[in-house]
Amino acid sequence: MALRRGNILILQVMALFQIQICMSEIKRTDFPNGFIFGTASSAFQYEGAVKEDGRGPSVWDTFSHTFGKITDFSNADVAVDQYHRYEEDIQLMKDLGTDAYRFSISWSRIFPNGSGEINQAGIDHYNKLINALLAKGIEPYVTLYHWDLPQALEDKYTGWLSTEIIKDFATYAETCFQKFGDRVKHWITFNEPHTFATQGYDVGLQAPGRCSILLHLFCRAGNSATEPYIVAHNVLRSHAAVADIYRKKYKNTQGGSLGIAFDVIWFEPETNTQKDIEAAQRAQDFQLGWFLDPLMFGDYPSSMRSRVGSRLPKFSQSEAALVKGSLDFVGINHYTTFYARDNSTNLIGTLLHDSIADSGTITLPFNGTKTIGEKANSIWLYIVPQGMRSLMNYIKQKYGNPPVFITENGMDDPNNPFISIKEALKDEKRIRYHNGYLSSLLASMKDGCNVKGYFVWSLLDNWEWAAGYSSRFGLYFVDYKDNLKRYPKQSVEWFKNFLKPTK
Repeated sequence: MALRRGNILILQVMALFQIQICMSEIKRTDFPNGFIFGTASSAFQYEGAVKEDGRGPSVWDTFSHTFGKITDFSNADVAVDQYHRYEEDIQLMKDLGTDAYRFSISWSRIFPNGSGEINQAGIDHYNKLINALLAKGIEPYVTLYHWDLPQALEDKYTGWLSTEIIKDFATYAETCFQKFGDRVKHWITFNEPHTFATQGYDVGLQAPGRCSILLHLFCRAGNSATEPYIVAHNVLRSHAAVADIYRKKYKNTQGGSLGIAFDVIWFEPETNTQKDIEAAQRAQDFQLGWFLDPLMFGDYPSSMRSRVGSRLPKFSQSEAALVKGSLDFVGINHYTTFYARDNSTNLIGTLLHDSIADSGTITLPFNGTKTIGEKANSIWLYIVPQGMRSLMNYIKQKYGNPPVFITENGMDDPNNPFISIKEALKDEKRIRYHNGYLSSLLASMKDGCNVKGYFVWSLLDNWEWAAGYSSRFGLYFVDYKDNLKRYPKQSVEWFKNFLKPTK
């Protein structure tokens, strides 16, 4: 094993040297003092141990065990076992040179039934994790909800479709503030609400798998025309309730801040026609604007109001006042850029009336036979570094230049069973990706964009939702065939060099 690892290291160093010759150098010191660099993860994708220490089941446990829902027929019962290996993984972060770790708390570890009695073993685990991070000088950035709704609440009142969830989520969040807030100073209430609203309740490709496509031939229940909007509305009201509690009861003593991590594809008009320019804006309205407009301005974008009509819920005056201004920072999960073209006269879309058709746009990573950039593994992920700069400037201009953290950025390789580990560790494309996106991010900061930090998705290869183990986003290779051993890819050495403080 020692000889094998030695050979791997020699190959990494040689390849890294070749890569650095070919790329313009970017380094940590190009960024301002205090700029945060970290890696990101989520409980369901990392922890495993789904039946240990009192944890209750989540909707993703149910979904991943439903035949045909996961590409490789896997589940996350073990994931990458960070529940047991967190000390080892924290040492990897320390070796990498990162400042922070973004992870999520499993709601059903704290409240196995979603509400009611607290599970002390869950509290104990996250206390140990947080303390272990701080002992290595790594700051915890904690996501309260990364898609793993307790199954008990889905069974009790259909989860995010019910207003009852606002109170239960607030109780869960406040419990976390009470137990961990003396050490956690950055809270993310929700990860990618747009993703779980559309994927979970419009097209049914993620938990809880609701939709009305093809008259319920694809999903057993749901209404794609209304449910995504109801879920989004309840998420925004839940965030606002939690922010209100935090500011009134905890902020003065704990000194922390709250944000949301939004998934944002950048959209370029397919042509320079006015129709496609307007279509690109509508696509952004129905993605980022859907959530950030209410939080900044108190209501949904006017394009949504006019196109969705009565299916789009309304905020009361008091709710709008509570929602508006309830963010301390904006989290952005940005990976790729698509073309957008007008589709406002699409008859099928008019008949379907779902959130995708409502936007009146078609968004794709190619224009005819021309792709927008080099492809990664995922069908949706193309490498377009300049999109990062465009997106940061858009947020600056539209939303008044709020503090922004890039809460996720990365690319995946396939999990190829036909290549050796040595070959799998050669991830020059990932190095080019991060070098390009970080360069673009730095350019946006020189434009005056108020960016405070950057988190790589992800520290480790992990269980990637509906893609299962077929997609590898990690800086570290996880050997799923040999006790989940972690091996550094070439990108680890690149990041170590990039993050190395100058003397």
